Amino acid sequence: MKIALVHDYLTQKGGAERVFELLCRRYPDADVFTSLYDAKNTIDLGERIVYTTGLQNIPGAKKYFRLMAPLYFPAFRTLDLQDYDLIISSSSSFAKAVRKRIGAKHICFCHNITRFLWDTATYLREYRDYQYLHPVLEKIFGAMRQVDLKYSQEPDYYVANSQIVARRIQQTYRKPALVINYPIDVTQFQFSREKDDFYLASARLISYKRIDVIIEAFNWLGWSLVILGNGPERERLESRALKNIRFLGHVSDKERAFLMSKATSVIVAALEDYGLVPIEANTSGTPVIAYGAGGVLDTQIPGKTGVFFQRQTPEALQTALLDAKQIPWNYLEIRNHAINNFSEEVFFSKVEQLIEQVFDQPEPLAISNV
Repeated sequence: MKIALVHDYLTQKGGAERVFELLCRRYPDADVFTSLYDAKNTIDLGERIVYTTGLQNIPGAKKYFRLMAPLYFPAFRTLDLQDYDLIISSSSSFAKAVRKRIGAKHICFCHNITRFLWDTATYLREYRDYQYLHPVLEKIFGAMRQVDLKYSQEPDYYVANSQIVARRIQQTYRKPALVINYPIDVTQFQFSREKDDFYLASARLISYKRIDVIIEAFNWLGWSLVILGNGPERERLESRALKNIRFLGHVSDKERAFLMSKATSVIVAALEDYGLVPIEANTSGTPVIAYGAGGVLDTQIPGKTGVFFQRQTPEALQTALLDAKQIPWNYLEIRNHAINNFSEEVFFSKVEQLIEQVFDQPEPLAISNV
């Protein structure tokens, strides 16, 4: 069986790219396609050939890849995938638009519906010029929504990383989705029963991550907080933080894993579609204190692996932090929960079962978790 692996763009290294990296490792003989490829700033594909679109030849496209938005759908339609029996796309926007030959199958690992089109205000609120450009952007995005709906019908099967994403796919694209929780590479994280007296937040410093809520809570408590990550909000957030809060910016994977294992808890204040950080923390034996909505509902057990707070406010987070102090955490149990549910082995056993069923069944599978 000839397999093509397709991703929206390989210009950064986020959660979606990490999942695509796992797919690439699992299928080493598959050909890799994307719109734009920046080897220095994305996942490590070694010597593997990466096939790109004409966008790769536009000066500055790799740096300003978000500005290419109206061009991605037509770019993906130009990719020639007629020789492939199975297309596996990894997409939160455009890669689902690729064409396949009659008789081939297309499974889309959909990290989300296209957020900047369907939740524009939330997605773009950290960009200060958005309010001035809104009238023009809305006309462009309105046309792109229709194209997005059209090409959302291309995949034969959707896989969602969480129940909330499956519901969005059903509601927006009118397509059922099978929920398979995405894994992490558990070998990249270290376990420790010995926790140090600091808390950890690891995220891109953009507004929807709500790092401001975390900072306000720790300003009031005076507890030690370490923040990993960079982004357009860093300067503003640093100006609001007291001396008990340290910003380390980008750190190596090894240092990040060490900090995960030694933190008292890892804090997540965003409404995440899925979120790999809570699973990474649990794999390190570290409990999570998270806003209790979205993907964490699929990955955390309150009182066992973490604590939820129900409002994105400093006061609600402070209460959760104080509650977590009273819980006698079983760090090994936390780690076992992550390994037993979110390892690559568990993930790929489900993926390969799906692929087997897709090619064994003459009719489309009745897939629904919604």
